[in-house]
Amino acid sequence: MRGPPPALSLSVPFPTFCPRVKPDSTPQHSPVSEDTRCRTPSRERVRIAVPVWLGAGVALSALVGCTQSAMEKDSERDIRNAVIESARRELVDARKHPDEIVSRRPEAKSQLSIKPEFMPELEAMAGFASYSGDPYLGNDLTGQPVRTVKVSLERLIRTAVERNIAVEFARLGPAVSEAQVAAAEAAFDWTLFNNFNYINTDSPRTGTSFNSGISFTPGLDVQQVINNSIGVRRTLISGGRLTIQQDLANTNNATPGQTTSPDPANQASFTLQYDQPLLKNAGSEVTQAEIRVARNAERGAVQTLRRDLIRIVTDTEKTYWELVQAYYDLRILNRLLERGEKSRDQLMVRERIDTNQAQIADAVSRVEQRKVDVLRAQQQIRILNDRLKALVNDPSFPVGSEVFLNPADFAPDAPIKFSLLESMQQAIQNRPEVQSAIIAIDDASIRQAVARNQRLPDLSMRLQARFTSLDQSMEDAVGSQFSGQFIDYLVGGAFEMPIGNRRAEAEFRRRRLERMQTVLAYQNAVQTAVVDVKAALYQTLQLYRQITQTEIARLAAAETLRVLEVEKEGNQGVSVERLDLELNRQESLARAEREEVLARVGYAAALADLFAAMGTTLERNQINLIVPASTDVPWDAPDR
Repeated sequence: MRGPPPALSLSVPFPTFCPRVKPDSTPQHSPVSEDTRCRTPSRERVRIAVPVWLGAGVALSALVGCTQSAMEKDSERDIRNAVIESARRELVDARKHPDEIVSRRPEAKSQLSIKPEFMPELEAMAGFASYSGDPYLGNDLTGQPVRTVKVSLERLIRTAVERNIAVEFARLGPAVSEAQVAAAEAAFDWTLFNNFNYINTDSPRTGTSFNSGISFTPGLDVQQVINNSIGVRRTLISGGRLTIQQDLANTNNATPGQTTSPDPANQASFTLQYDQPLLKNAGSEVTQAEIRVARNAERGAVQTLRRDLIRIVTDTEKTYWELVQAYYDLRILNRLLERGEKSRDQLMVRERIDTNQAQIADAVSRVEQRKVDVLRAQQQIRILNDRLKALVNDPSFPVGSEVFLNPADFAPDAPIKFSLLESMQQAIQNRPEVQSAIIAIDDASIRQAVARNQRLPDLSMRLQARFTSLDQSMEDAVGSQFSGQFIDYLVGGAFEMPIGNRRAEAEFRRRRLERMQTVLAYQNAVQTAVVDVKAALYQTLQLYRQITQTEIARLAAAETLRVLEVEKEGNQGVSVERLDLELNRQESLARAEREEVLARVGYAAALADLFAAMGTTLERNQINLIVPASTDVPWDAPDR
């Protein structure tokens, strides 16, 4: 296989997934196992001791849960086995023959009965080594001669990874997802709250008289009250909520005829309150579900970025080889045109000897058609140039420029060493589509666990303790509130459950079916990966063998034309029939040359497709996917 470009190690900026571990290192044979290498919290359920006084609802709910747990465990085991088996069964035959295979093809020259002394002349007539210099490309859209710049495949891949617009877009995906993770984790942050009230009461109240018939004057309520509550609260991973609150109240009573003690009255109260759901909405499996889904979205965004990087690198490489082919096509067609013009001129010289107008017209027609082919080849180079520049997005030669890219590399023809078993294992382990399918299974599992919890009754408890003191001075009131003289306690419980519970049961069935769908999607992703790998291997091996066959065809066509030219210069002279035959042999040689170039370029493109099918394109090109935190994203990053 083509070796990796030297020292091409690129860091892809933006967000974070699991910085110290490659995202493609999930164990192959346990695709749905919990990934404990990253920062996903433990998914163990929180066990809560339920007081006896809370009643028979707990026992009833526990009984329902126990009767269903066996079936749910069986379902979990069946799904896990189905996922593992879907990957294992694709490798059964390949495991029987795990040895590596080296692609082979025969030597082209050994299959030809051509004398060795003629080989240098044949290689000079046609083939890759027979061309030197750059072909003429005509004028650009500004009317000036085309300017070219030599570029290597390594440089274009490097620039495409750094600057391709689609990659730039996908690169922001993990940053967006990481922000969503932070937002989900914020549900467990401490919340500071403060409530302040000032109440001024100056209102009449009903007067009271014990002597009938004697009039009285309505009384008054006059007082000023200042209330201030400050505290913090936090939702816990268990699903409960802890509240710590300090209340301060100042009351100044100025009601006529009333006296209070103390006056003014300052009351300080310190409250500890804990609310805990015991069944529904209880446990980390439910409370952290949103965080886990958000983290899976972050992982999915990284896999999307990997997929787009693989696609862009593969497209860049394949377009580069297409451009190589287009340049050689132009060279071949230019030489064909030169040979055709020479034969046409020789035919026209014999017009008064043995050539008629029809024969001359046929020669002219062929030459003009070859000119058309040259123009089409030039146009193909222009199209591929713009396509490659759009993929690369290099500021040195933007799409709008008329600078033409001229490939500096040539397609490889070295053999490859491969193992079908290893290739399929790499695909199952590394393909972003397979990894995304695993993430989808985990998402469905999380949602199913939440839906299972929502089937339980809503049983909750509240525990509260309040320390209170009252004094004329606020300082004294605050200082004595923990004296233990005045303590209020509250223990409470609440139970609620819809009769029939149809909504929760239907939602659970829905989530179970969705999880089954994700398992099928994973199986389909594995099959697609295996099919792609096998197809790419078949294509690679076939094109590698075609290189020899097309080289043989090119050498044979060159020998035919050489012999014809030797005979023309010999005793047989020039005839109309031989000139027509010469035109045909020229076209046959050009076709053979183009087929050889197509086989070489096709082999290089097939290698790119093979690594893409295995999901190892980035590793092949030594591209390190480093995903730092979203806080490293520059908000004022300049446009590329």
